[in-house]
Amino acid sequence: MKSLTYTVVLERNEDCGYTVTVPALRGCVTQGGTIAEALARAKEAIECHIEGLALIGKRAPGDAKVVRLDPAELSEAFVSKVVAQPDVRAAKAGARAA
Repeated sequence: MKSLTYTVVLERNEDCGYTVTVPALRGCVTQGGTIAEALARAKEAIECHIEGLALIGKRAPGDAKVVRLDPAELSEAFVSKVVAQPDVRAAKAGARAA
């Protein structure tokens, strides 16, 4: 499996946890109660998102080159990198078997 690295944005949410978005993967969003949990879930979300793209015959985009944050809209945010290892071959094989 090939490793892919993506930039993620963690924002503190109202429930005292963190909402995570992946700017390069439109619609890839998850959350966690702590920063560690949010980053672990981000890894899983990225892998699932990319495997889903493979199922429909699309390639995974590269990481976002620029991430813009509006400080006026955020009370607390962190930017980090997450390394994921999506199993694209298994996703494609499962699609062919179905």
